[in-house]
Amino acid sequence: MSLRIVRLGTPRARGEGLRIGTVRFPPRGVAKAKLATDDWYDVWFPLLAPSRATMKLAQAATTPAQWNAFARKYKAEMARPDARHALELFAALSRTTDLAVGCYCEREERCHRSILRGLLVECGARLA
Repeated sequence: MSLRIVRLGTPRARGEGLRIGTVRFPPRGVAKAKLATDDWYDVWFPLLAPSRATMKLAQAATTPAQWNAFARKYKAEMARPDARHALELFAALSRTTDLAVGCYCEREERCHRSILRGLLVECGARLA
């Protein structure tokens, strides 16, 4: 049993399990009925996505200092009790079932999911 960090919209890995979209907005132009069958996500869970203002920091980041500012702000958002409980839940689930969380960004190293990966590990998640 484990948790995977994935890019939404890419083909699912064998045994990936439930795919959870940790994004602020659903994908444009995709019918709700097609979200799971087209490999976007099974469940939309925006609680673990950066806020709109924080997401804009990431999109505008062109230097390491700007990216670090985004990372600090996102980590602060994920330290709130509701987000922390969700991280702990996902970490616990990773020890009993297969699941995946993800975002649309092409490059994980410039996406909140790279930070989310570390936060989940800190909570004891078992990663694939």
